[in-house]
Formats: sequence, structure tokens, C-alpha cells
Amino acid sequence: MAAYSEMSREQLKAAEAELKKEYDEFKSRNLKLDMSRGKPGSEQLDLSLDMLTVLNKKEQCLVNGVDCRNYGILDGISGMKQIFSDLLECEEDDIMVGGNSSLNMMFDAVACMMHAGFDGCEPWEKQGGVKFLCPVPGYDRHFGITQYFGIEMVPVPMTPTGPDMDMVEKLVESDEKIKGIWCVPKYSNPQGITYSDETVTRFARLKPAAKDFRIMWDNAYCVHDVTDKPEKLLSIVAECKKYGNEDLPILFASTSKITFPGSGVAAMATSKNNMSIFKRRYQFQTIGYDKLNMLRHVLFFKNADGVRAHMEKHKAVLAPRFNTVVTKLSEQLGGLGIASWLNPNGGYFVSVDVMNGCAKRVVELCKEAGVVLTGAGATYPYGSDPQDSNIRIAPSFPPVSELETAMDLFCLCTKLAAIEKLLAQ
Repeated sequence: MAAYSEMSREQLKAAEAELKKEYDEFKSRNLKLDMSRGKPGSEQLDLSLDMLTVLNKKEQCLVNGVDCRNYGILDGISGMKQIFSDLLECEEDDIMVGGNSSLNMMFDAVACMMHAGFDGCEPWEKQGGVKFLCPVPGYDRHFGITQYFGIEMVPVPMTPTGPDMDMVEKLVESDEKIKGIWCVPKYSNPQGITYSDETVTRFARLKPAAKDFRIMWDNAYCVHDVTDKPEKLLSIVAECKKYGNEDLPILFASTSKITFPGSGVAAMATSKNNMSIFKRRYQFQTIGYDKLNMLRHVLFFKNADGVRAHMEKHKAVLAPRFNTVVTKLSEQLGGLGIASWLNPNGGYFVSVDVMNGCAKRVVELCKEAGVVLTGAGATYPYGSDPQDSNIRIAPSFPPVSELETAMDLFCLCTKLAAIEKLLAQ
């Protein structure tokens, strides 16, 4: 089929009539499909079932002379710290193992910086009008944390190699009100982009105007490959140490999409200087996180190589889903000039840019026909996509058969919304 921009109004009207017939048929099926969040499917959850029984003797609960059933060990047991230090490429002493949620640790980190001074600076809340850089499209929950604390969000466009570093450097090095930047450096949410070596090095070489500027390095998908072309991320910790900027990065990760979301283990990694400030806060929050859950993970995986082997099983489950999404997009929208997308090698999402001004309409049409997507605008600060074009597809949760149906509807709605816009011009 020809690109829509090359079609006459009569051709567009005829195509619209056919699409509406197909759409009405979808509505008659009373579908109830959810692709709104990146949740692991039941097949993935089943992969970790043995973890529930791996800890079954009291002798297993003793770690370095400490009974994990009791209070203590604020920063987490050594076996779990070893796993995270390997995955995040940092020293074990740089790690703090937390509860079940890296998002919780990110929220706490921002809260701490709001209320405590870093590098001899006043707490952010006393400095007035502080700002954060937000690569876009990006992760809505990062934006939610920032907005909750009343921090102004400044969008920075993503490129194929990561955030626009020319803009990042210019802003960070000229404005002392800019206190941080959110990063999902490997298989970014939602585009699946891995930051290039040059991008990581430029982050490490930053010379912020604000001494208390920090890079929030959310490495959520550090082992989440979905193809046989895994991508390598340069170590931000090692690079920052090269340039005397070891205090810049604060790393986060979890096993939420490795074992059980909501019952996983989270971790934060940062310099000793930063960690000492965070620990002063954490010691009033908790005497120690769930060490039995940490221990279950250590007994189940044994080490980071065990995690990597486990992720091969996840890949076998996820690869057909990602293939389904990209195949449907290519077969049904390719060549029409109304949508573009990336084919990621990992992560949890496929990012689709529909015709400008059509994303909200596509999401609305899908919802009316029984398929719930992430809200249009969610991948931008304040929920406002200036082009109204980006939509995040989350393929992990539905079975492949349901995903095929959902993508057929998505492609149909994308075409219908584009024709409606063209005819309204």
C-alpha cells in the first residue's frame, strides 16, 4: 500500500471506511487485554518457583555468624552484595542491599538529598527551585518521583547513543540549580537504547556547576537481553573514578524482573562519601531489610553467573513476544509513513512513534476496543508529550496469542487515527 501522504482524499475515505468495519469487528469481541505496564508473565514467574523452597533449614540462616532470621546487617548480606557488585561492576563495599523495590530506594535517595546537604551544600529543599534533567522519552515513575518533590523537570532528547550530551553538558555545567539527571543506561525505558561508550565517558567527565549534582543511574535492565545480540554498557563507576568524579553516580538495580516483582531484592551502589550520608538516614528507617529474602536469592542463584543463566530462560520466553510486536508493526505499518519504531536487543518495551498528534487517539481507540496501553504522554515529564506521538508497548505480560490480537488492533488504530488526522487537515 502507498504511503498515506500520497493518497487522495477519496482513497483515504475509502480506506477509513474499511478500517472502521474492522474496528467494529474488534469491538464486538469484547476483548480485555492489558499491555499497560512491563509486568513479567506467568511463564516468567514460574522460572523462580524453586526459590520458595530453597531455604528450609535453620542452619542455612547463619551468614558470617549472623542469624538472618533476626535483626541486623543494615546494608545487606555479603552474598547478595557480591551478586550486585558483579552485575553493576563496582566494589562490594559500594553496595547497599535494600528491600523489594529499587524505585523505593530511588525515592529515598531523592528524599535524602532534599533533606541532607551533600558536598558542603545546603539540602536541596533550602536551595529553592532546583531542577532535574529528564531524557525523553523516558520512565514515567522517575518523573513521578521528581514531580512529587516539586523539582522542576527539564526534558533532554534521546539520541541513538543516549541522551543528547551536548545539551546535557551545556545545562549541567552552566546552571547550579540543576541537581541531577535520570538515566536508564542499558536498554532504556521505553526505547531500548544502550548508552554508547562515548556517552558514558562524557557523563563521567562532567564538570557540574552544582557540587551536589548527581547522576541517577537506574540500571534496571543490566541483564535483560531479548535477542542473541547482547549489548555492553561501559562501567560508569570505573569511568567516574578515572576522572576524579566518583561521587557523581548513584546506581540502582533489582531482581524485580528477574525473580518475583514485589518480592525481589533491590540495591543501590555509590561512593563511600555518598553512602555515608545515605546510611545516616537509613539507620533511622530500618534495622535491616529482609535478609531471608536475600538469602533465598543467594541460595537460588549462588552467584552472578547463576543470574545470567537464569536470564537465558527469561529470554526464551520474551523473545517470541518482542518478535511478535516488531513483526506486526513491520507487516502492517511498514511503508505507510505513519509510524516508526525501534527493534531493541533487550529491556522490556518497544517504543513506537505514531503520526504527530495521534498518540492519545490511538490509545483511546485501543481502550474502547478492549486493549489497555500505557497512557499517551506517560514517557514525558508531567505526562505531556509535545508531539503527542510516543506510545510505549509492553509485550511481556500477555500470552503470545493475545499479544498478536492486541498488536493487530494497535496497528489498526494507528492507521485509523492517522487517516482521521489527514482528513481533518
